[in-house]
Amino acid sequence: MRNRSAHGGRHELGQNFLIHRPTIQGIVDLVAATRGPILEIGAGDGALTAPLARLGRDLVAIDLDEHRVRALRRRLPHVSVEHADALQHPLDRSVVVGNLPYHVTTPILRRMLARGGWQQAILLTQWEVARKRAGVGGGTMMTAQSAPWFAFSLHGRVPARHFAPMPSVDGGVLRIERRSTPLVHPRDRSRYERFVQAIFTGRGSGLPALLQHGAGLTKGQARGVVARLGIAPDRLPRDLRSEQWAALWREAADPPRRGG
Repeated sequence: MRNRSAHGGRHELGQNFLIHRPTIQGIVDLVAATRGPILEIGAGDGALTAPLARLGRDLVAIDLDEHRVRALRRRLPHVSVEHADALQHPLDRSVVVGNLPYHVTTPILRRMLARGGWQQAILLTQWEVARKRAGVGGGTMMTAQSAPWFAFSLHGRVPARHFAPMPSVDGGVLRIERRSTPLVHPRDRSRYERFVQAIFTGRGSGLPALLQHGAGLTKGQARGVVARLGIAPDRLPRDLRSEQWAALWREAADPPRRGG
């Protein structure tokens, strides 16, 4: 029996290995459409690593399990396989790909969205995480806070039976692309994130009321902002598109710069 990692066994490491070849190929095809060096998170036994290596691009694969790292180095000596933690790695390659451990998916995503250095990511996450980040059925505060700098899209649901051992939930393939032209200036990111949080957590029914209390506007100002942007007043924060959030920021949260 293989020795346990110093970080724990499969459950502590959140390991559910992808075994469905069409899904593996679909992820590799998405990566093939990108450009630049690749970082694979959570390489495991190399189900994605081996076909990614066949793309002929600069590839670094990382994993927290030192035993699997050693085995993968022997199997794929031409690939740079590192014993590293995605929560500490610089994530400084153009393309990030990986089957993320479910128990640390959100911390990894938060860290990725806060860092520069990468341009595109193809990630296999829990279905609900992928669906919510892509705004299917309504956006989340985390997605809205990062939407001016990143575009999210959903690329399929992966049934739990396509993993071994089989997890209790399905997976989803999430693509994230860094926008070449941000919808909000990077220097305003912290203020914009606080603005989104205030609207999402504000009191009131309908967007004008949420703007009134979350952005400190009068009732008339809040109604005017919503009307100028052509947004239905009964819309909620989860209903807004990325462009609408950016427009709300310009109109309601940063009035001195409006039009300039």
